[in-house]
Amino acid sequence: MILAAIDIGSNAARLLITEVTTYKDGTVDYTKLNLLRIPLRLGFSVFDNGVIPEDKVTQLIDTMKTYQLLMKIYKVEAVRACATSAMRDARNGAAIVEQVRQLTGIDINIISGSEEANVIYETHIAENLNSGQSYLYIDVGGGSTELTMFADNHIVFKESFNIGTIRLLSEKVTEAQWEHMKWFVKTHTRNLQPVIAIGSGGNINKVFSISKRKEGRPLNLELLKDYFKELSSCTLEERMHIYNLRRDRADVIVPALQIYTSVMRWAGADEIFVPKIGLADGLIKVLYRERVSDHSLLS
Repeated sequence: MILAAIDIGSNAARLLITEVTTYKDGTVDYTKLNLLRIPLRLGFSVFDNGVIPEDKVTQLIDTMKTYQLLMKIYKVEAVRACATSAMRDARNGAAIVEQVRQLTGIDINIISGSEEANVIYETHIAENLNSGQSYLYIDVGGGSTELTMFADNHIVFKESFNIGTIRLLSEKVTEAQWEHMKWFVKTHTRNLQPVIAIGSGGNINKVFSISKRKEGRPLNLELLKDYFKELSSCTLEERMHIYNLRRDRADVIVPALQIYTSVMRWAGADEIFVPKIGLADGLIKVLYRERVSDHSLLS
């Protein structure tokens, strides 16, 4: 079964095409066939004036047409498309969704921060780790940060905060918002020590890649603080040159590290695992489960 997921974020739009194989013993393999990322950067316009401008709408529609063609080539059987913080905040978000549907046939679902946290949790990474530990999922995007706490084999809390990399670069995050997130994390993790963090998002994946750590090994908080200090002291061009970063990664990686290190510090987490999962991976798993459920009902 070949499935696709589209994640339209505040910084970029991603298309993930995955082949899902089910075996007789019930195990399921998810094999990535293609992952395409287009840096639309919708958040910069939305967080400044509340709308997505016409040139960005055109870019988004062209991107969806490209994704539609790729899905046709790969013979994708089903697709799930979601949009997050920028489209949530855009006054013209619903009109754009309808325009995309009419021109491409792709139905985009604008999801809430809570729904976003739910989908990311569908990757079930924590369930494969030590059941005696408390795990805090930290997903940092351009417009928001989603936190999900997993302890004693169940979800303790899921919370979304309007603190993201593009909002920080656009100076749209208040001191009160930082204080609220600090209070929330400290209050809700106090009795769940020790906490281990699990990071998702393009920025933490890039930091992990820069670190040259072996797959499956965590990054420690002190290392992230060092990267934050080092990258903060560089100009945008220096970050691009020294760390071989794209321009649309070089600007957001610093505020991303600020968020990761702050949340880890408040939660008392000394380490963060980076399994390279995200919203699109969760969408694939939700879509697969729905397809299997529908098939069972029909058989």
